[in-house]
Amino acid sequence: MHYLPRIVDKELANRLASTGAVVIEGPKACGKTETARQIAASEVLLDIDANARQAVAIDPKLVLDGEVPRLIDEWQLEPAIWNHIRRIVDDRGLPGQFILTGSAVPADDITRHTGAGRLTRLRLRPMTLFESGHSNGAASIGRFLSGTFQNFPDPGLDVADIAERVATGGWPAHQRLTTEQSILAVRDYLEEIVRADISRVDQRRRDPAKVMRVVRSLARNIATPVALRVLAVDAGGVDGALQDETVRGYLDALAQLMIIEDQPPWAPHLRSKSILRNASKRHFVDPSLAVAALRTNPEGLLKDLNLFGFLFESMVIRDLRVYAQSSDARVLHYRDNTGLEVDAIVETGDGRWAAYEIKLGTGYIDAAAACLLKFAERVDTSKCGSPALLGVIVGTGYGYMRKDGVAVIPVGALGV
Repeated sequence: MHYLPRIVDKELANRLASTGAVVIEGPKACGKTETARQIAASEVLLDIDANARQAVAIDPKLVLDGEVPRLIDEWQLEPAIWNHIRRIVDDRGLPGQFILTGSAVPADDITRHTGAGRLTRLRLRPMTLFESGHSNGAASIGRFLSGTFQNFPDPGLDVADIAERVATGGWPAHQRLTTEQSILAVRDYLEEIVRADISRVDQRRRDPAKVMRVVRSLARNIATPVALRVLAVDAGGVDGALQDETVRGYLDALAQLMIIEDQPPWAPHLRSKSILRNASKRHFVDPSLAVAALRTNPEGLLKDLNLFGFLFESMVIRDLRVYAQSSDARVLHYRDNTGLEVDAIVETGDGRWAAYEIKLGTGYIDAAAACLLKFAERVDTSKCGSPALLGVIVGTGYGYMRKDGVAVIPVGALGV
């Protein structure tokens, strides 16, 4: 299959140039192995090579010797290899020795010994619209963080196109499938997560039916800071609500598999006496997983615009995370006790920030712009700095700057 370039390709090359080993982390099927293969000189695939896994127990050097960078795929299946890689990196004293890929985060005690300059982590998520060729990338998140904005034409996506992108997701291997085939593939993927992977990740037996009910509850509450108790009640069966600790265990395992990824709150200095809320918003790593959990499709989304709007927001957050990562930034959200909310805050390591409201329909632009301006007035810019950009990300239409200084940005133009 032809490799579709990823934004993380450049990040990987830069990390390898300065670090002994790079650990690429991400959910199954997001493209970790193929991305690593674009730069690796040799490889060993621990998930399919039983002989290699046996060799790790006998003499890890049998697996680790090879041209560099050497790809160790699904390394967490043989976690003892971590310390051997760390020692080899120390002994060689050279950058670019290993690329490790993994679709589950191992226990902290396995990787607690890292050391500056030895190993670095790089997150890979499913493909953005720009990477899959459904965005022209004219609206650069990186340039926005530098305070640069220019108008751009309608990229051509319509609401039906967006419904397909939400339902099929950013899974690289699915890009060549039809919409129907892709939807079925994501359902199968989710079933495997619920049936086997969630118990295998930490060797704890879990009831697949209960896990799926929790996953469906998450799907119904996507892009909201839904409380654990609400999920437990919503996912309860004929015997009543699930135990909070049971649901927490499921969520922890799904996070370990990198299937869910919460969006933390932003805590700026405020001019007002508003009280910040500290709950994270809940997201799947790709909105297609929510569509699969609810067993709907693009046509179903077009009939339920409320659900569609939340799923659209989650898709945009997925893409913003990828674009922000390339600018050494993270994606947060804002919510206070007065009910004021901002869907996404992109904040860099050096303190620059931009704020975005995310609205599927263009009819909400005025209200979203008013919300952003109200929010900006509450932030103490003497301590947090002024926003690099206030913007409303919408599903369709043109990109332009409003007279009030709020930008309008169609999702089909978002890029790195």
